[in-house]
Amino acid sequence: MDARTKLTARDIVARKGGPKLTMLAAYDYPIARLIEAAGIELILVGDSLGMVVLGYDTPVPVTVDEVVYHCRAVVRGAPRTHVVADMPYLCFHLSDEQALANAGRLIQEGGADAVKLEGGRGIAARISRLVEAGIPVMGHIGLTPQLAGGSFGVQGQDVASALAIVADAQAVAEAGAYAIVVEAVPSELGWIATEAVHVPTIGIAAGPDCDGQTLVSTDLLGIESKLFLSFAKRYAELGPVIEAAFTAYVEDVRSGTFPGPEHSFAMPEETAQALRSALGSVSSEGGGDG
Repeated sequence: MDARTKLTARDIVARKGGPKLTMLAAYDYPIARLIEAAGIELILVGDSLGMVVLGYDTPVPVTVDEVVYHCRAVVRGAPRTHVVADMPYLCFHLSDEQALANAGRLIQEGGADAVKLEGGRGIAARISRLVEAGIPVMGHIGLTPQLAGGSFGVQGQDVASALAIVADAQAVAEAGAYAIVVEAVPSELGWIATEAVHVPTIGIAAGPDCDGQTLVSTDLLGIESKLFLSFAKRYAELGPVIEAAFTAYVEDVRSGTFPGPEHSFAMPEETAQALRSALGSVSSEGGGDG
């Protein structure tokens, strides 16, 4: 994988209807490094970090500073992977100027290749303004966790809401988004939304017909998080393995078996003898009639 080049927004648009795009949400250097080594093409530094990393119940408390911080770590771990930074709650809603300033920080300070905004028709004009300024934007429709109020249910299960989601997809694509995350909609609606737009869709619980797929890396790895939902396929069960390793460490420390000789540094015997002699001299010199 060392010779691969990072995908650009234009490259991703060209994948519409072609080989499926792969994306994972990640938040730190070691996981990002492994994601790149596996050949996954996009990393989302999602505001899901609020729940996965920071322990919040929702992504709402996450700040731009926190996304910048985690984005820097991910970019260092995956320099040849297209990195998308989430724009947190209320960091782009107030004005075009606010959106441009915060998106600019995520690109300049965080090192992201693009930003992601949640919402449909209501933010299409803002997406257009960011794109006009040269900032690649990924859209996000269907379930929008920033506005879910803690309820992460399936969206678009009646005709009116399904039509609204399709209209959101079309508005976001027409505004200039180069790809759109479609979250938590019935498979049929995932297919319809994908067919309705000229840019790739990346599904998360949106069926197999999207142009790509994404998951949260800790869900995929089987590390428990507050965000885990039933649709997230577990490819490993690392949570119990990590807990068992921590437990074994506690037992080894308390029993005295760790650290052993192989985990310790030995001093040359002549140095040790000289040190003992010096310490003995210091001790005797200090032992006056106090």
